[in-house]
Amino acid sequence: MSATNENVRAHPIQRITVILADDHTLVRQGLRALLEADRGIEIVGEAQTGRAAVELTRKLRPAVVVMDIAMPLLNGLEASRQILEELPATKILILSAHGDDEYVEEVIGIGAAGYLIKQDSALVLCKAIRAAVTGTKFYSPVISKRLLERQSNAALPGTNRRKQKRISGLTAREVEVLQLIAEGHANKQTAGELGISIKTVEKHREHLMRKLAIHDTAGLTRYAIQAGIIDGGLRLTIE
Repeated sequence: MSATNENVRAHPIQRITVILADDHTLVRQGLRALLEADRGIEIVGEAQTGRAAVELTRKLRPAVVVMDIAMPLLNGLEASRQILEELPATKILILSAHGDDEYVEEVIGIGAAGYLIKQDSALVLCKAIRAAVTGTKFYSPVISKRLLERQSNAALPGTNRRKQKRISGLTAREVEVLQLIAEGHANKQTAGELGISIKTVEKHREHLMRKLAIHDTAGLTRYAIQAGIIDGGLRLTIE
C-alpha cells in the first residue's frame, strides 16, 4: 500500500492550465469556481481586457485561453489572432453570449479550437478544454447543429465575406488603434495604452481614414461597430 501511495505522489496528475479572459468580473469568478471543481484543470490567470489577455498569455504560456469576444481595449477576436500567431501551441476557446453565424465563421477562420456560448453547461466547457489540448475542434451543441446543417454549403455567408474583405486591408496595429478610437480614447490615452508616441497615433489615425475613406471619428466608430471590431454597447458617446 505504501509503495502505491509513493507512486501516486511521484506521478501527480498534470493539470490543463487555463487563462480566463472576460471583462465581467462576476463571469470570470463564476467560470473559475466551475472549472476549479475539475481537478484536471488549473486556472493560472484572469484578464479583463483583450490586451491584458495577450500579455498574460505571453507571460504564462497556458494550454488554453477561454476568450470572450466583446472585450475592451482589444476585442477578443483580434486578441486571439495575436495569440495564435505568436503562440500557436496555446489553444483558444471562444466563450461568448453571441452565437451569430458571422462570428462563428470568423472564429473558425482565425483557427480557434472551438466556440461555446455562455448558456452551455460547465460540463460542456470542461469537455471543450480537454478537446482543445488534443487538437480536436469543439463547438457548442447549438452551433454544431447549425454547422452540420450547412456543411454541404461551402461558401461563407455573404455578409461575413464582405466584412472579412473590409478588415483585411488593415494592419493589426491599425485595428488596435481603431478599436481604442471607437471606444472613445483620446490620442494621448491611445498612445499610453499602446506604448507609442502621440504622433504615431495621429499617423495611424490618418492612415485609417485614408484607407477606409472616412473623415471623422464618428465615421470610424460606426465602421468599427459594423465590422464587429467593437460591440456597439461598449461605446457610450460618439464625438
